[in-house]
Parts: sequence; C-alpha cells; structure tokens
Amino acid sequence: MVDDAPTYINGMQVMVNMHQVDLSTVDLNLLKLFEALVRERSVTRAGLCLGLSQPAASRALGRLRRMLGDRLVVRGRLALELTPRGAALAGPVAKLLEDVRGIVSPAVFDPASATGRITIAAHDHLSLTVLAGLIARFERDAPALSLHIAQPAGDNVRLIEQGGADLALGIFPALPGSLHRRGLYADRLVCVLRRGHPGAEQGLDLARYVALRHIAVTISGVGESAVDVALSALGIGRHVALRVPHFLAGAMLVADSDMILTMPSRLARLLARRLALSVLDLPLEVAPLAPAMIWHERFHRDPAHVWVRRQLVDVVASFDTID
Repeated sequence: MVDDAPTYINGMQVMVNMHQVDLSTVDLNLLKLFEALVRERSVTRAGLCLGLSQPAASRALGRLRRMLGDRLVVRGRLALELTPRGAALAGPVAKLLEDVRGIVSPAVFDPASATGRITIAAHDHLSLTVLAGLIARFERDAPALSLHIAQPAGDNVRLIEQGGADLALGIFPALPGSLHRRGLYADRLVCVLRRGHPGAEQGLDLARYVALRHIAVTISGVGESAVDVALSALGIGRHVALRVPHFLAGAMLVADSDMILTMPSRLARLLARRLALSVLDLPLEVAPLAPAMIWHERFHRDPAHVWVRRQLVDVVASFDTID
C-alpha cells in the first residue's frame, strides 16, 4: 500500500511516497554489519568482527544495500566512506541495535547505582522488627534506593494483587495462586508489663494473667485474636480495657500504667531495651507465629526484587541467635 503525503521543502510542496515496511524482510544481522562497517570502514575487518569471511561479508553487504536501497559505503582514498544516506543512518542504526540488545539481554540489577523506591506493606510489629537491619543494608549497598513502608490494608493480600506494594510482610493463612510466599522466622507471644509492676516480680500464672486489665492490638480488625481463641477454649475470658491499632502505642501505654500487653517476643525484647518494660512468658498455650513475605508473580524473577527479598532473608537469619 502506498500513500502520497504532502510535505514542504524550501516552501515548495512536494509529494513523498510513504511505504509500509514488511518487518519480516528486515534482517538485524545486516544492520549489525552496517554498524561494524561504520566503525571499521573495511568490509574485511567488519566481517571479522562478526565472524564472517571476506566473501561472506561482501555477500552480506550486497543484501544490506538491497534492503536499505542505497550503496551506504563507497571506496575512498584510504578507507570506505559513507554515502549521505549511510551517514544519516549511522546514528539511528546504532541506537536501534543498542535498544534491541537491552531488550534481549538478561536484566541486570546493580544495587550500588540503583535508584527508585521499594514499597513494603507491613504492620508496625513487623516493620519495627526488620526495618533497622534492612535500611542498614540499603545504606551500605544501595544508597540511592529508597524504602517506603506502605499503609497496611487489611492483610495486604489485595494490595499486593493490585500492585500497591512490591512486598508484604505478615501472617497469611491462604493466598491466591498469583502470589508467592517465603517464611521469614518463627516467633511466640509474650507479655509485657511496666518495670516494677507487682505482676512482673511475682511472675504470671493464668489466674493472674486474666485478672489484669489488658491492652489488645487490633491488626486487621477481622476475627478474634489467638489469645482470645485459646482462652475461650478453656472457658475463660479476659478484660480488654483498651484496643489500639499498633503494638508500639500499646507498649508505650503499658510502660506508663498497670495494664498488660501480649505481643510477639522479638518485638517485645526490642522495645524493652528502649522502654521501661518487663517481658514475661505467656501462661497460655498459643500456636507459634510464622511471619512471611509475599509478592506477586510479575516480580518473581525481577533482579531488583530478588535482591530485596534476599536482603530480608539475610536480615531475619540473624534472628536465630536471639532468644
């Protein structure tokens, strides 16, 4: 199909034939030869760059000239010289081949030069637990890459499905098939009381535990907590005097009151180094916690994403030495 399109040269209207090109006739290997010819200005040397003999390179040059409709290079006094069309095509062909190499080459991630932002969805107890170690690795190995902790949205599964975050940390009983999961570490629930609380000195049994006024952290707002489920199985209840959405807020309130908070052990010991808190065993059988990270299939083999996941795994590997 040929379309005649008007254009203007020095104020005069001329007609230019616009031909649709059949891309199946375009041989990128011939463009590679043209790139080598521009650089080497010799058919023989250009052929050697591509592993071609001199006769094979000459035949390829003939096909290249027919494909582009121009001689492209001609003999000069000392070396081949580009025709006007050859000179005009040198830059665009080099850019085209560079783009093609970028498309077909394996993706490479260099943390030292990486920029942009990694978004992780996590509730406060998980972000507080892993954030210090993770940001230290970013500062050391990827200083221009920033980290963003996203506002949690329920259990964060839908957030990951919809692309609102790169990774999510949490406890996930079931996942859709498009998401991947990797366990991070094992944890257990403990109790925290203010330092000097009578209960901290006497120790906790189940009767003393349920008799105290409790702060409960409501994370997802769905279903009963593991503590209340375990108490209910024993036919016992507890008095929840206050509900808050964050463990950090609960711990700070405990440090200034006679209330008790049940929370993950690793976070409790972390906060006890900064707040006036005593950490005690929970006098109740509750299943261990198994936090994990999840991500979408579209990021599964992305080199940057793989690097970030590896950093998280390395950070939590040190947790094995913590009681």
